[in-house]
Amino acid sequence: MARQSRRRFKASFKAEVALAALRGDRTLQDLAKQHKIHPNLIAEWRKQLLEGAGSVFERGAAKEEETTDVNELYRKIGQVEMERDFLRRGPGSCP
Repeated sequence: MARQSRRRFKASFKAEVALAALRGDRTLQDLAKQHKIHPNLIAEWRKQLLEGAGSVFERGAAKEEETTDVNELYRKIGQVEMERDFLRRGPGSCP
């Protein structure tokens, strides 16, 4: 007897099904039949979505901080390069 491989679902599919479960317009049983998956799996995805919803907004704030840090570093690099070029020319030389 051949062994069946485990199905893997994309994150976008999981989110779609979990959001449908959160809406509540259809039961978990109906969603499970429609998508051919077990209702417990949908309940688990819904739980993960609710637990991880706050982190969606935290990541956005972290990216903004990261962007400002990167911009600050680029500014500092530019300043150091200008100073290096100035000192490389030596005293009394014109640009």
